[in-house]
Amino acid sequence: MPATVTDKFSAAPVFTVSALARRARLHIEEEFSFVQVEGELSNFRRPGSGHWYFTLKDEHAQLRCAMFAGNNRRVTLTPSDGAQVIIRGRVSLYEARGDFQIIAEQMSAAGEGALRAAFEALQRKLESEGLFDPARKRALPPLPRHLTIISSASGAALRDVLHVIARRYPTLAITLIPSLVQGAGAESALLRALEQAANSNTDLVLLTRGGGSLEDLWAFNLESVARAVAASPHPVVSAIGHQTDFTITDFVADVRAPTPSAGAELLTPAADELQALLANQTRRLNRAMQHSQRLLQQQLQHLRARLTDPRAQLSQQMQLADDLEARLVRAFNNLLHIRSQQLRGAIGALTLVQPARILPARYQQLSQNRQRLDKAMFARLATQQLSLAGKVRALEAVSPLQTLSRGYAVLSQGGATPRPVTSVSDTQPGSRLKAFLQDGALEVEVTDVLPGESLTAEP
Repeated sequence: MPATVTDKFSAAPVFTVSALARRARLHIEEEFSFVQVEGELSNFRRPGSGHWYFTLKDEHAQLRCAMFAGNNRRVTLTPSDGAQVIIRGRVSLYEARGDFQIIAEQMSAAGEGALRAAFEALQRKLESEGLFDPARKRALPPLPRHLTIISSASGAALRDVLHVIARRYPTLAITLIPSLVQGAGAESALLRALEQAANSNTDLVLLTRGGGSLEDLWAFNLESVARAVAASPHPVVSAIGHQTDFTITDFVADVRAPTPSAGAELLTPAADELQALLANQTRRLNRAMQHSQRLLQQQLQHLRARLTDPRAQLSQQMQLADDLEARLVRAFNNLLHIRSQQLRGAIGALTLVQPARILPARYQQLSQNRQRLDKAMFARLATQQLSLAGKVRALEAVSPLQTLSRGYAVLSQGGATPRPVTSVSDTQPGSRLKAFLQDGALEVEVTDVLPGESLTAEP
């Protein structure tokens, strides 16, 4: 049997209106945490709270939208009915009325997404080339004399800049190069203005305009304009739009200012600050001059105290010269007296040892010494001769030659080393001996050995 209508909902929970609305809101917010929606603005309202309420529609449907003050202050375009926009935000449900709505966090003109992508691509390209490197950025001159402004001649940004400069630094010379700052001809106009500024004798360049949407500021996001700014021979201050606006020229310029007025303040010192600085420097200079003057006066007084009358100095020097001359004469005379005494002493000593007086005595002494030496030599020679004669007689007494002269002979065995024969046991029959006599030697042969026989044994 088919289920009845009552059966279909019998198991379904019963919600209160607010509970169901809350459940629906939580489900929607969880399912659609972040969306981007393009459509046409209508029914735009801005109550005293500052919040925006509007409808976003196309030819088939419409959505209620709310954008609170904390977010809509960052929107650069001016919203109006009929404008084609893109909103980014969260899908929600307004529980009090059960209205399906979008809580917008960002709003931009339709077509801005492509511009943003082009902006980011060019930003990456120029950054990779080093055009954003802080090392290549130049410092602004502390006291510029000549400023060149490139801006729209009728824009509010120019009036703000001139007002700030007139208040802070009225002596600054200003050259305005008027240029288109948005639209079709803005690129060529800006390039001509930057070229003219590069060829001028200026101290720095201010590139400025008021705020606007990304499309309104697009001329300052063009690669040609960015490269011309980077190539400028003079420091460039980029003051484009509001504080939340960023352009490519902000990144390549030497200094980026959040607003045109802030740019004017960055490049000009305040007149009151300069006056205070000048007054401080004047005080310091006066103190330094006074201190230096006191030191010079003290030195002058010291030198003046040391300076005396030249005539008195001359008389002092003349008297000193006379005293030195007298001391020199006395010293010379004393030295001369001492040297004279030394000379006389040397002459006396030389007289005592003169050769003519001492040579005869030395000759006589030499003769006596020679005589004593001769006597001593003769006496020593006689003594040595007597000693020698005694030793000769002693040698002759034991000499074998005396024995040989009495008829005796000395026997020796022959061979390479002759040996004297002193015993019958030194030889044997048949031995050949040599017998030395007084006047020669004999070769003899032993025929018989007779032990025990001697000269006293003969009959």
